[in-house]
Parts: sequence; C-alpha cells; structure tokens
Amino acid sequence: MTLRGSGLRDVRSDIGARTGSFFSLRNRLERVTFNLIWTLFARWTPPPLHRWRCAILRLFGARIGNGVRIYSSTIVWLPANLSIGDRTQIGPRARLYNQGRIDIGKDAVVSQGAHLCASSHDVSDPLFQLILRPIRIGDRAWIAAEAFVGPGVTVGEGAVIAARGVAVREIDPWTIYGGNPAQPLRPRVIRDA
Repeated sequence: MTLRGSGLRDVRSDIGARTGSFFSLRNRLERVTFNLIWTLFARWTPPPLHRWRCAILRLFGARIGNGVRIYSSTIVWLPANLSIGDRTQIGPRARLYNQGRIDIGKDAVVSQGAHLCASSHDVSDPLFQLILRPIRIGDRAWIAAEAFVGPGVTVGEGAVIAARGVAVREIDPWTIYGGNPAQPLRPRVIRDA
C-alpha cells in the first residue's frame, strides 16, 4: 500500500512490530521510582522547602548547586540528565523535559510555566526515531514565563527569552529575544547598583 500521492510504502502497520522502547528498563524504572518519590515527598511541599526538593533530585543523580530554588510543581523527566548551577531558580510549573541533558548555569532563572525540551524526532525516518539534543542555559540567563527552549539550543550568558518566546536556535549572550521564533530585540544592559 502507498500513502496517497507520495509514492512511499505505508510503513505504519509494521512500525510497532519493529520498534522497541528507546529507553532501557533501568531508565524506565528510575523514572517511575523518581515520579513516585517526587509525588509522595515533594509535590505537595510548601514553597520554602527548596533544599528538601533539591535533596530529592540529588538522590536521583541531579547535579544541583548551592542555594538553588526549585518549586514543587516543577516537572523533571530524569534527574540524572540535569545539572543546575548555584543560586539558580526554577519556577512553578516549569517543565524540564530532559530525555537529553539539560545544563543550567549559575544565577539563572527559568520562570513559571517555561518548557525546556532536549529531544525531538527524526521526521524523515519512517520509525520516527528519537533524537537527543542537549540544552545549555548560560549563567545569569533568564527564560521568562511560558517560554520554550527547543532541542540543541544554547542560551548565552545573561541572555533573556521574553515571556512566551520560542528559542529554536542559539541565543546570543547579553541579548533580549522575543517572539516565535525568538528574534533579537535589544542588548541586555545591567545597571550599576
């Protein structure tokens, strides 16, 4: 059978038979265990218990710096693929979809509802294979409310992605970006104290 107008063989029927899980049994068990522990011991905790939530993430392999603030409604796919520098804040409802690595520098902010996604799929592959592409967020960068950072993106030091901005390629240091796709708006200048 062919797909209409494409001349390509319909592979939908045999994809399920030829594909297994991309992730090992151990990986899947780690994620199930982490989600259970997070739900029981962190998800309901009041905002000031950042150190407690960081300790749980460390227990599952995350590298978390000192003074990090992570809210209970944050979603982390796999703590072992996460690194967060000192004094960084991860806001409420932030989603760190780190099938691939996510490295966040020090003094950075990932605001409420922001979504960092370190994986995609090969759309040319009939099996739609998963592609892992790490995300790097530089020191003092700010990912504003409900912004999206896509697979393989590096956000430079001090850069800002404005609220609901969509970063799909490299973000220059000390520059404010906004829109979909995110475009440079102006340099970020820090005033003297």
